Amino acid sequence: MNHPAVRDAALLILRVVLGIVFIAHGWDKAFLTGMNGPTGTIAQFERLGIPKAQMSAWGVAGWEMVGGALLLLGLLTSAVAGLMALFLAAAVYVANIDHGLFARNGGMELGLLCIAALIVVLVFGPGRASLDRALSRFS
Repeated sequence: MNHPAVRDAALLILRVVLGIVFIAHGWDKAFLTGMNGPTGTIAQFERLGIPKAQMSAWGVAGWEMVGGALLLLGLLTSAVAGLMALFLAAAVYVANIDHGLFARNGGMELGLLCIAALIVVLVFGPGRASLDRALSRFS
């Protein structure tokens, strides 16, 4: 089914799901308590040897929420998808690669799936149901 309307609907669904996932993960890092939240995220970043763990943790949380919102809206979509894929590839390498593939072991499964989805959005663009498309009509 290579119809433009089907492709655009699929891209919209993919962008919305990715946006929600990234917003939720950023929110978790920034605002939840217990094992997650800022304290847990900073501690995890310190264990992983990430420089300036506190600043990095807040930066990642903010980027996930802002990037997720931009994907959801379809605004600056290609740039955001490309940057998020690069950051996520680095995160998978630093945090997950030693744990194998499966997420139950802290593995790469979810990260790789999100990277693949981001690459699809990067390659095919945001689709017609996006702010990028709506704003391009004015230029």
